Parts: sequence; structure tokens; C-alpha cells
Amino acid sequence: MRTTKLRPGAWLLAAALLAVAGCGSTRTQFYSLAETTAPVPRAPTAAAAPLYIELAPIAMPERFVRPQLVVRQQGSAAGPQVEILEQHRWSSSFESELRDALGSAVAARLGAVDLTRTGRQRGQPAVRIGVQMGQFDAIEGSRVDAAFSWTLRRTDEGPSVGCRIVLTEPVGGGIEALAQGSQRVASRLADAIAASVPALQGQPVASCAA
Repeated sequence: MRTTKLRPGAWLLAAALLAVAGCGSTRTQFYSLAETTAPVPRAPTAAAAPLYIELAPIAMPERFVRPQLVVRQQGSAAGPQVEILEQHRWSSSFESELRDALGSAVAARLGAVDLTRTGRQRGQPAVRIGVQMGQFDAIEGSRVDAAFSWTLRRTDEGPSVGCRIVLTEPVGGGIEALAQGSQRVASRLADAIAASVPALQGQPVASCAA
């Protein structure tokens, strides 16, 4: 068998080219659920007291408690299957990513202060929000189907309010489009949660029941 002897410099060049090729083939893409444009906050009245919100950790199925995107495949002979995409990830675990996005977005819509990260001072009333994710089916090249329920309770008084919403967001082809569709779902959920806060004062809100 014939062999070819490479000069020392050629070995280094070959190793560098292999390293670059290897990095290119395993490059990980990161995505975020945070909104790229700031929503218009609710205009506070002159006498309105500051509103504080607390968002509890989001309850969700165990398969989503990871940074990788979880995609549901269709068209398989075995039926719909779930695939965990190692090279496509959220910037943190999906639960943390969704909680951060919702906390910021709901606070912005209400003109409120998000105490999720800073903590609440003793005796400072706040609206406590608990969210449960019942469904989040991200289907590549098709849509994102999601279902959420949440409860609202003031920390100082009154009963809780329960709400539920089912969302469908169409998406184009590719994983980036799927991530953008997921971002829009999170934004619509923030709209619904913010709109449900008046139910704490006994005002009627669609899809909510005291």
C-alpha cells in the first residue's frame, strides 16, 4: 500500500481544516421566547397604586424541562412522534425561557413591576400568577398548538381567578420559523394573562371563571 508523507506544516493545516469542518457540522442554534418589540403598556391613572406581579414556576410535562426544542413529527407510519433537537436550543431551559418571557411581557402590558427576580418586600401586596402548560405541540412546517391554564390571586385579599386558553399559531418551514411561532404563542399568552387581571376586581373577562 502506498503512503504519502506530509511535511510538519501540512499536518497542522490538515488538523485545522478538520477542526473547522467539525465545528461547522455541530454548530448549535439558540433561540429566545422574549419579544423583539416592546408592547404598549396600559396607561396608569394618576391615583393608581403601583401594581406588582409574581410569576410562579410554570408547571409543564417533564419532556419540556430541557433547553432543546421538542418537535412533534407528522407523517410517520408509526403516527405522530416527538423529536428532541440537540442542535436547536432555547437560551435556557424551556420552563425558564417561558417564565422569563411571560414575566417581562405581562409586566410591560400592565405597566407593573415584575417581582419574580427581585423578590417582594414584607407587606407589599402583589398579583401572584400560576401558569400550567397542558399542551405545546410544535409541528415543523405546519403550526404550534398550545393550551394553558392559569390562576390569579392577590397576596393580601380575595379569592383566586382561574383562566384557560387554547392557541394555534401557523408557521412556515424550518426550525427558525417554528421558534418564531413559539414566540408568538408566548406573546399571545401574555396578552391573555394581562387582560385577565381585571377579573380580580370582579370584572367579567372572557375564558375566566372566579
